[in-house]
Amino acid sequence: MKTLRNFGVIAPGIVALAAFAALGCASQGEATTEASSGGSAGGPAGPGSSASGATGSTSATGGSSANGGSSANGGSSANGGSSGTASGAGGSGGSPDPGATGAGGGGVVGSGSSGAGGEAQSAGCGSATAPKSGRFSVDVGGTTREYILAVPDNYDSKHPYRLIFAWHPRGGSAEQVATGFGGGYYGLQSRANGSAIFVSPEGIDQGWANTGGRDIAFLRAMLDRFRADLCIDESRIFSTGFSYGGMMSYAIGCAMGDEFRAIASMSGALYSGCEDGDSPVAMWGAHGDADNVVPLENGQSARDVFLERNHCGQQTTPVEPSPCVSYEGCDAGYPVVWCEFDGGHAPQNNSGESIWSFFSQF
Repeated sequence: MKTLRNFGVIAPGIVALAAFAALGCASQGEATTEASSGGSAGGPAGPGSSASGATGSTSATGGSSANGGSSANGGSSANGGSSGTASGAGGSGGSPDPGATGAGGGGVVGSGSSGAGGEAQSAGCGSATAPKSGRFSVDVGGTTREYILAVPDNYDSKHPYRLIFAWHPRGGSAEQVATGFGGGYYGLQSRANGSAIFVSPEGIDQGWANTGGRDIAFLRAMLDRFRADLCIDESRIFSTGFSYGGMMSYAIGCAMGDEFRAIASMSGALYSGCEDGDSPVAMWGAHGDADNVVPLENGQSARDVFLERNHCGQQTTPVEPSPCVSYEGCDAGYPVVWCEFDGGHAPQNNSGESIWSFFSQF
C-alpha cells in the first residue's frame, strides 16, 4: 500500500487566509481578471479536514459522453449536449486552509505510457464519431462532476493530440479558465494552434481539496472517457493551474507521474495532498517571493519533492525567462524548471508562453 505525505499542516499564522484581491490587481502580464464578475471571495476550505488515500476510484459510468460516443464504462451516451451556458467567471478566492490536505486516490486506469518515448495512441483514435466541445458531466462514485472540453476545430481522429488539463484557482470556475487568463486555458490554447485538446474541470466548493482522493478520482474518470472517445497521445498528457489549480497539479504529479508527462504549477503548494510514488514527471513551477497567500517556502517544499523524484542535483542553470533556472543532473527527459520571481500571489509574467514552451518540448 502506498503511503501518503501530509504536507498540508504548517505553523498557524503562516498562510494568509484572507480573500485574494481581484486578479487584475494582483496578476502580472497576461493573467487577466475575467475573475472579477460574479465571484466569491472564498475563505478557508474547512479547517483540519485531512484525507487519507482512497482506493478503487470510480470511473465514468452513465455520464454523458464527451463527444457523443459511448462513455468509458458503458454508460449511455449523449449527443454532445452541454448543460447550457456556463455561469459567469468566478472571482479568485482565498487560499485553502493548509490543514485541509487531500490524498491521491487509487483506481485502475487505461493503458498508455508517459515516458520519454514516441506517440502512444489511445483507443479512441480512428473513431468515426466526431467529438464536440462544450460542458459535460461524468459520474464519480455517485457524485456528478462537470468539466469543459475544448477540441480543435480541425480535429482529426487519426491524429493523436496532446491532452492538457487546466485547473482553476480557489473561488474560480471552469469557465474562468476556459475563457480568461490571457486568452483561455492560461494562455495555452492560442499557442497550441490546434495541436492540443484542453480540459477545464469544475471543482467542488470552487476548489481542489481532494478530500478522500475525490479529485484524483474525478481526473481518472475523465481520463477513462477521453481515452475511449478521443484520439490522444497518452505519452503527452499535461496538467497546469494557478494557486489551488497549481496545488492540484502538484497532487497529480505525485499520484500519477506514470501517466502525466509534465506538470506546471503557478503559486502552488502541497495542500491537495501528495501521494508517494517513484515515477518521475517533468515539472515547471513559478512562485512569487512576496506571496502572502501561499508562502514561498511551501512552494519550495513542493518543488523539492520533484527534485528528489527526478534525481536532480542542487546546481542550476539560468533559463529564459529570467529569473527561471533549470536544475542539473535530473533524469533524462524529466527536467525541473523553477521560476522564483519578484511578486506576490499571481502568475508570473508571460507564464503562458513559458508553460507552452516547456510542454511543447515533449
